Amino acid sequence: MIWWPFSLSSLSALTHTEKSSAGRLDGKMREKTLTMDTLNPQVKAVEYAVRGPIVLKAGEIERYLEEGGTKPFSEVIKANIGDAHAMGQQPITFLRQVVALCTFPELMDSPSFPEDAKWRARRILQGCGGHSLGSYSASPGVECIRKDIAAYIEQRDEGVPSDWENIYLTTGASDGIMTILRLLVSGKDSSRTGVMIPIPQYPLYSAAISEMDAVQVNYYLDEDNCWALDINELHRAYQAAKQHCQPRVICIINPGNPTGQVQSKKCIEEVLHFAYEENLFVMSDEVYQDNVYAPDCQFHSFKKVLYEMGPEYFSSVELVSFHSTSKGYTGECGFRGGYMEVINMDPEVKAQLVKLLSVRLCPPLAGQAAMDVIVNPPQPEEHTFKQFHQEKSSVLGALAEKAKLTEQILNSVPGIKCNPVQGSMYAFPRIFIPPKAVEEAKALGMQPDMLYCLRLLEETGICVVPGSGFGQKDRTYHFRMTILPSIEKLNVLLGKVRDFHISFLKEYSGLEWDEI
Repeated sequence: MIWWPFSLSSLSALTHTEKSSAGRLDGKMREKTLTMDTLNPQVKAVEYAVRGPIVLKAGEIERYLEEGGTKPFSEVIKANIGDAHAMGQQPITFLRQVVALCTFPELMDSPSFPEDAKWRARRILQGCGGHSLGSYSASPGVECIRKDIAAYIEQRDEGVPSDWENIYLTTGASDGIMTILRLLVSGKDSSRTGVMIPIPQYPLYSAAISEMDAVQVNYYLDEDNCWALDINELHRAYQAAKQHCQPRVICIINPGNPTGQVQSKKCIEEVLHFAYEENLFVMSDEVYQDNVYAPDCQFHSFKKVLYEMGPEYFSSVELVSFHSTSKGYTGECGFRGGYMEVINMDPEVKAQLVKLLSVRLCPPLAGQAAMDVIVNPPQPEEHTFKQFHQEKSSVLGALAEKAKLTEQILNSVPGIKCNPVQGSMYAFPRIFIPPKAVEEAKALGMQPDMLYCLRLLEETGICVVPGSGFGQKDRTYHFRMTILPSIEKLNVLLGKVRDFHISFLKEYSGLEWDEI
């Protein structure tokens, strides 16, 4: 007997559409509307290596171990993503206090919370509808937070003016980057928008370009010069791209992800002059601006350098800069807080930007509150400054130590070369892969560094991301790893990488230890 979730007598009353949704009377299954054949082809073109096949495999191994399975290792060490808290970093106390007070205002009566945090929370809540973090804000963000961000930028850039009405809160920096690219991408065939991105790059950019059916224009960073940006390479990439698209925007990541370099002021000036001459829109991803470790390096914002180049540049070059709660010393990825500052955008286009932002209503208010604490931290005269400063210095000091440790240990391994990790949260070492391993990877239909990283994961439990997921020059191979694990775990990780790499070379080169 066939059971139906309704009576047969009521079946005759159903409309044709309702019958189709309930099931086919002829016994045939209704075909799905959305299949791989009907799926948006731009979605199929999207790839995101940071959460790609390696990470899925790592999850499978983790579940296998949890269920009692055995491997040559007891845990998976995920060094694939810049998720500070997941790697054990502790939250900054003051930031969590302010967000807690905003989320549960009854805590204002608690003596456990400092007055410095309480007045900030009150001020943020006064800018929220109904004095509640559960309300929507204006689409560009809470006004007082936008004003705090503008004040922070002016202080950071030593007096360069910042207009709070040019500040837009975002759901992490990624949301802002995607929004600006949506404004820029247009045209068909040879008039399609070309988006210049660094190679290696953070895969958000290539994924967004694929999704929007724009043209990816690669410019290669100079690995032999600590991943510096070469102005001649920009000209080469631009001229080559003009043959098949219309380059309209250049993206820069500084400090670099995945490459960990900090661009010099001279380099930034050259990029801005190039953008001025070629009439390019500039997108500056500056989410790692607090993550500078090399003593001879300094973060220079694109906006400040543009200002110092003079009025001709500062009044005309279109520039959007991005920042986030996810990196720096706070590592608050889950709050999804961020902002962008928009300079020299056409007023009519800016109105279209506001319209586009209004479609997604507003960024999460908890993330906006977290962003406010980052740009408006405790000051030296405030009671909470000492603890805040100690926590911030501890996080950044540990990252600097781990950056140096990673570079030193990787460079001690035969067949691995790692540039100095000047900033951000990653190393991007170059690895030698023997021809025999390259041929095996090709036979398996995968990139050689994918084979390498899969073997590394399966034999040691270490999860890193193949360099091919970020882009690299032909016949060079890399992997990206984060420096976020604790010193103890990082030492274990690097020791396992060293042993694995030597074993890998022996297996595929037929060399003995004393020959390596």
